[in-house]
Amino acid sequence: MGNVVNINGQLHPSDAPVLTMANRAFHYGDGVFETIRVAQGRGCFLDAHWARLMEGLRVLRIAMPSGLGREALEKAIAELAERNAMPQGRCRLTVYRDAPGLYRPEGNAGAFTLELHPMDHATYILNDRGFTVDIYPEMRKPVNLLSVHKTLGAQLFVMASLWCIDRHLDNCLLQNDRGNIIEGNTGNMFIVSNGVLYTPPLTDGCLAGIMRMQVINIALENGIKVYESSLNPQNLLVADELFFTNAALGVQWVATYRTKRYGHRMALRLQDLLVKKVSG
Repeated sequence: MGNVVNINGQLHPSDAPVLTMANRAFHYGDGVFETIRVAQGRGCFLDAHWARLMEGLRVLRIAMPSGLGREALEKAIAELAERNAMPQGRCRLTVYRDAPGLYRPEGNAGAFTLELHPMDHATYILNDRGFTVDIYPEMRKPVNLLSVHKTLGAQLFVMASLWCIDRHLDNCLLQNDRGNIIEGNTGNMFIVSNGVLYTPPLTDGCLAGIMRMQVINIALENGIKVYESSLNPQNLLVADELFFTNAALGVQWVATYRTKRYGHRMALRLQDLLVKKVSG
């Protein structure tokens, strides 16, 4: 049997059609998603993912799908890892409004899908080659109620990724509508200056990232100072390090921003501490 996915608690072949054309996730991007790292057959940082999911559904006014709970999610991920013979991977949980209607929905019931994709490494690995990045100039992220949530409407990040491809960049930096630099197109961002971490505040419109929170907590637990501070291009030019974080990859360091070169000593230390936390 090939790989399977979980649709509302039932397993289906991953290459078979399971959603109708009336699906609101397809028509309107009406939902949220969580990307969960799976290691040794279990989901990492599930409590944090679950808390963010509940807050996102509250904001979008989508009811929690029937049969989906914190413990049920943990079991479903473990079952998917076992059935797919995939003890390590990237799990995506998508929750969408399952109701008819156009822009005006006729209900707020929730439904979900759970899928698992393989990853090369059993745990978090710092990238060998640092990223080359620049600031994406063509669109800016608005600061509003949805900014911090992982909604299905991700066109800004797709367009930023296409811009990177055209310019042979690994990643890029996004600005909010005030001109502050807030995140990368694949995760939250941190800079390091004189051994101190700085990361944009959620009020600047960056994603409330699970790995962002983990890195902040790990740093504080190990005596590393962290400040939430609005950042601009000048801050990038005087920083010692620049790195991105996301739940799937952990910490990923940047080597070059335009003519600026960065090291990665702090990024390596935080990635090692993250691995120890997950292993523990």
